[in-house]
Amino acid sequence: MSEKRASESGPGPRQRPPATPAETLSAMDHVIATSMVAQHEMAQRLGLNASDLTCFGYVLEAGEDLLTAGDLATRAHVTTGAVTGIVNRLERAGYVTRQPDPSDRRRVRVAPVQAAVDRVTALYGPYYARLTEQFNDYSPAEIAVLNDWFTRTGKLMRDYLEEIRGT
Repeated sequence: MSEKRASESGPGPRQRPPATPAETLSAMDHVIATSMVAQHEMAQRLGLNASDLTCFGYVLEAGEDLLTAGDLATRAHVTTGAVTGIVNRLERAGYVTRQPDPSDRRRVRVAPVQAAVDRVTALYGPYYARLTEQFNDYSPAEIAVLNDWFTRTGKLMRDYLEEIRGT
């Protein structure tokens, strides 16, 4: 049976080859490994290390609800001391600024610098455009399953990380 992309044959799912859980876990392992290599490459191109780039991603994800250093430490699973170093490096590199917390003058919030957002968007934009295009191969129901799986697996990964760290 010929496999056609949904965008080539109209809306709707395409036929998928069968896969076992073991094959799927292997495919996932390969995606994770490639993603780790890509994250390091992207970070290097942006003049950052992978941990700092990941933290900058959390800053971007927060949007207008700026993170405190403590919030960032929690999301990145690092100590507050470690996150201070990360924020210092991001600030020196021109990726973030510290802004006073309007509700507590003892705290600061971490805000992205627009020029840095533009650099990151220029690098990641083409990749995310390709990922978005790939969603055309999936029905809304399949995308919902993917989203559910990624959401649940992310929680499972965070829970397991806490478990092995003994927290």
